[in-house]
Amino acid sequence: MSTLTLRIPDTKYERLKNYAKSKEISLNKLFDEFATIALTQYDAKVRFDLMASKGDKARGLELLDKIG
Repeated sequence: MSTLTLRIPDTKYERLKNYAKSKEISLNKLFDEFATIALTQYDAKVRFDLMASKGDKARGLELLDKIG
């Protein structure tokens, strides 16, 4: 497991802390969830870009527009 230092404005930090509290999870878990969402979106884009390059490019881009 790695450690990440993040510098954000105090007001944003407080809002994120309150958001995590409302979900009854730690701030660490909240950021882990954010990272999972971001990576899932990235993986989907890479997959569809690959499909577009190998097949019907217009259809691949159409699918990207639907999720993007």
